[in-house]
Amino acid sequence: MVKIQSKSKGLAKRIVPCLDVKNGETVKGTNFVNLRSAGDPVELGKAYSDAGADELVFLDITASFEERKTFTDMVTRVAAEINIPFTVGGGINELKDVDRLLNAGADKVSINSAAIRHPDLIDEIANHYGSQVCVCAIDARLDSDGWHCYVKGGRERVELGLFDWAKEVADRGAGEILFTSMDHDGVKQGFANEALARLAEEVSIPIIASGGAGKMEHFRDAFTQGKADAALAASVFHFGEIAIPDLKKYLREEGINVRI
Repeated sequence: MVKIQSKSKGLAKRIVPCLDVKNGETVKGTNFVNLRSAGDPVELGKAYSDAGADELVFLDITASFEERKTFTDMVTRVAAEINIPFTVGGGINELKDVDRLLNAGADKVSINSAAIRHPDLIDEIANHYGSQVCVCAIDARLDSDGWHCYVKGGRERVELGLFDWAKEVADRGAGEILFTSMDHDGVKQGFANEALARLAEEVSIPIIASGGAGKMEHFRDAFTQGKADAALAASVFHFGEIAIPDLKKYLREEGINVRI
């Protein structure tokens, strides 16, 4: 396969706050459990947009598990307050779900469990709306037999290896991969840089790193060691541990191309 030249060193690296939403409020946990409240998603989204975030991700984290649809009205309210690209995920199972969210103000949709259950959904979204609309989220854990994918908010392992699935996702037309290491999620010890670097090497589309941000150096390492195109984080932003303008200034000083 000819590698798409989407990983040019000249492209700015992106900083992406993530709002995990449950029952109308932003929550954050550790290793996908022990959720605690982190505030109002509309207020947080506006604050991040104003602070210079490059994109915003909104995930209705129990939508797939509870088999219901994402809160469309909240998407509309968030979209009205921000002026940066907006990705929405949770409970997306068919094209009419994508339609509803794009009409509500989302720029992209993130699919995870549904893509694993029905891989053709990736092709359908890419063909209907363009690859740029389709973000494929992959939640994976390093088990004793290698990296494996999980669905339903990390509750259920499937017999799909991370790297094989990532390649299939790219071949089917997804525009980006949002890779979350479940082992690193919320522990603040750094991203899964070895796995990220392998993904960047083997897959032609941009990789968003998720799970593990605890300090500014972790973002730097995700870009330099992990070769990620974007780094996503939640609690360090929600609880004021890292300010996005300070993070971007630090990364620029470390020689990483970011938009200030």
